[in-house]
Amino acid sequence: MDIQSLIAPEHYNIAQEIETHFSDKKALILRDEEGNQKTVTYAELIRYANKLANAFSKLGIQKGDRVLIMTTKIFESYSIYLACLKSGIIMIPCSEMLRAKDLVYRVNHSKAKAVIVYHAFVNEFNKMETSPSLQYKIAFGKEVEGWLSMEKMALPESDEFKITATQKDDYALFSYTSGTTGQPKAVVHSHGWGYAHIRSAASLWLNIGKEDIVWATAAPGWQKWVWTPFLSILGSGATGFVYNGRFNPEKYLELLEEQKINVLCCTPTEYRMMAKLDDLSRYNLSHLHSAVSAGEALNREVIDVFKNQFNFIIRDGYGQTESTLLIGNLKGMELRLGSMGKAIIPGTVQIVDNEGNPVKSGVVGNIAVRRDFPALFKLYYKDAEKTAKAMRGEFYLTGDRASQDEDGYFWFQGRSDDVIISSGYTIGPFEVEDALMKHPSVKECAVVASPDEIRGNVVKAFIVLKDENESSQELVKSLQAFVKSMTAPYKYPRLIDFVKDLPKTDSGKIRRVALREAELRK
Repeated sequence: MDIQSLIAPEHYNIAQEIETHFSDKKALILRDEEGNQKTVTYAELIRYANKLANAFSKLGIQKGDRVLIMTTKIFESYSIYLACLKSGIIMIPCSEMLRAKDLVYRVNHSKAKAVIVYHAFVNEFNKMETSPSLQYKIAFGKEVEGWLSMEKMALPESDEFKITATQKDDYALFSYTSGTTGQPKAVVHSHGWGYAHIRSAASLWLNIGKEDIVWATAAPGWQKWVWTPFLSILGSGATGFVYNGRFNPEKYLELLEEQKINVLCCTPTEYRMMAKLDDLSRYNLSHLHSAVSAGEALNREVIDVFKNQFNFIIRDGYGQTESTLLIGNLKGMELRLGSMGKAIIPGTVQIVDNEGNPVKSGVVGNIAVRRDFPALFKLYYKDAEKTAKAMRGEFYLTGDRASQDEDGYFWFQGRSDDVIISSGYTIGPFEVEDALMKHPSVKECAVVASPDEIRGNVVKAFIVLKDENESSQELVKSLQAFVKSMTAPYKYPRLIDFVKDLPKTDSGKIRRVALREAELRK
């Protein structure tokens, strides 16, 4: 497969990939924490999406409008996303962990016309300031006072809807991602991106076949959910298993056996916790033919546990919100201990220097993606400066560093910036530092990644107090709770050190790199 085969037709809509599977075949098997289970066919999914698309059109939400979506692992999530694609509406996925200040920024920055929210998550939206662009607040799952009811909008007689004419370069999705400084960036993906993603990641990486039952554990609100549970599974015509429950390693293994899962996509943290269980021989995972992990590097020890116990290899992979799965250990490929694998599409990923020039084999440089790769983002919305800064000549620089050997295998070295990857979450230190600085006890602070056996890394804060005598375990808990109240809870500092001062450059800038390196030496 080459780049040319990943270029979408000029007139193209991602929804076509799912529409083509219209039939009575199972699209989704949905299971909740209480054990209730139901199935949804492709025909049922598409018909309900059509009802929603008609409802959005009747309301006045149409092609090019932006809509924030906050939902959970339920059937309606798939229909909402499909309805938006079919309508040409630009989707903005939002995690339920976002706070009012995060949401109002996204609404105002994107000029969102509507929000579609599962009833349990409306509180933070109700705290938002008034936005000039926001016209409609739509809730579902239960009626909410002051909100439109999605169920009442979706009339039973309106289950046909013709896909809106879109072009491959038309915007389909804004995915907000944390950076090292300032507000999150809005990564813009086009319909053509989806075409390339399905043909590379779903086919080559996940190895999904039409008869497979596939479990991808990512939740709506994250780009990984768009990647796999939504587009890769449904775009391949396979059956997706959806578990709407809290993570429990024993439960996950029971479900893998009970549901006879064929393809599994988990986070490294989930794999690590399953590998730690005693007596894994209790579980029969013989139906699995493909298991992958992405988001951060997976420990070799964990890979060995699954290989020795279940006779399959968890294949590590590397990708970004800005692209798709770029590098990985493909099925049948020779695995090399510690390697990221090879480029999914040969020649699309290279190692370059800071000016964008390819370096020799074995030399550490920037992981870079060819700018003509069809599964690369279009731009950072309303931020030409950051878009330009990410480009070097013919390449987009990912912000990660690695080397490549003579056989094409990549070897990861680390981030070239201060972004923290914890349990697959991307966390910008500025967001955490900004929250901490609002606490009355904090004079100065710096936030870095600290290695963790389960999560890969955790957020660690080094804090200079206004009154060093105030240092206590009670203050640690107070600061953690304060950060959780100010921003998404997964960003809070699990570790806090009170220090007298922070390392700085001659110009007074905090040297996070010195703190990071000190953590690595521990």
